[in-house]
Amino acid sequence: MKHKEKIEDAVYERNYVYNFHFHLIWVTKYRKPVFTTPELTTEMKDILFKLAQDKETAIEAMEVMPDHVHMMISFKPKYTPSDIVKYLKGQSARKFFKSHPDIRSDSFWGGSLWSHSYYMSTLGNMSKEVVEKYIRNQHTK
Repeated sequence: MKHKEKIEDAVYERNYVYNFHFHLIWVTKYRKPVFTTPELTTEMKDILFKLAQDKETAIEAMEVMPDHVHMMISFKPKYTPSDIVKYLKGQSARKFFKSHPDIRSDSFWGGSLWSHSYYMSTLGNMSKEVVEKYIRNQHTK
């Protein structure tokens, strides 16, 4: 039986193999600085880590800034990027406001912690050029 080499850094599941990462950024509504203390920052990080775990999402890097969040994440292909973003933003706002109704009533009278928009880009361990060359050269191997 011939043994196939495993792809470095790939995640092997029963029916698929994947290796993709996303850079995700979103901001607070009105860019209001909310996470202004180490306690509030840590609380939001803890909320996001727990929510990510619930959706089989790995947070590979994260920073919670006073008015925005940066994350590098990876998740199973059965989820869509928009599903993950909606879940993280929606549930984190709900949980955070449940602990801090004062912040909700003082700064976010509309009830939304986060702006509706977000930025997301894909990352990989290979550049676009490397992948294009690999595909072009498939028949030469």
